[in-house]
Amino acid sequence: MKKEWCIPPQANGEFVWKMEDVLDVYKRPYDEKRPVVCMDELNKQTVKETRVPVPVKPGEVQKYDTEYERNGTSNIFLSFEPLKGKRHLKVTHQRTKIDWARYIKELVDEHYPQAEKIILVQDNLNTHTGGSLYEAFEPAEAKRILEKLEFHYTPKHGSWLNMAEIELSHLSRQCLDRRIPDHETLEKETLFWLKQRNEEASKVDWQFTAENARIKLKKLYPTLSIQHN
Repeated sequence: MKKEWCIPPQANGEFVWKMEDVLDVYKRPYDEKRPVVCMDELNKQTVKETRVPVPVKPGEVQKYDTEYERNGTSNIFLSFEPLKGKRHLKVTHQRTKIDWARYIKELVDEHYPQAEKIILVQDNLNTHTGGSLYEAFEPAEAKRILEKLEFHYTPKHGSWLNMAEIELSHLSRQCLDRRIPDHETLEKETLFWLKQRNEEASKVDWQFTAENARIKLKKLYPTLSIQHN
């Protein structure tokens, strides 16, 4: 799949620092005790049909009426362990700090209870911080969860570095490219997709490195100003 990169037009030290940090994380060998997990989220609008769709006949494309009824939005949290081909997702009604914190707690306690530390790669959103855990849980519980996490953030305009975005792209094309009437149906359909996707156990052989970036994305790197006394 061809990936469209969204990158800032000018050199930015903050961008390249975070980019190289994430790329170095992707070079780490598989470690069951310290799994590298990428996390991202997607908003999906649910819509109801106002008229009964025409039944689909073999060989025909499904037809929709142009009219529909908006039925709210839902949020999909998705995590992806690229070296093992394992995914988890959760559909929520909102994407607040509390929702993110509860999802992260599930990663720690239910999906990776054996891990000493989860190496978590995620976008730099205002909800994706340790502070959200303290807003969702008692201080001792928030600290316990935080001690199981090592955060690595993609830079602004660098979400293409997050491999969970690749999985969300698959989810969008394979499951969400149609009208879904309500939250419950969305949850059912995405969990079915998740089961099939995990059975495939598709992994990612990430080849792009910091060394590659210094050549191919050289224009992003700040020009050094060296002053001589």
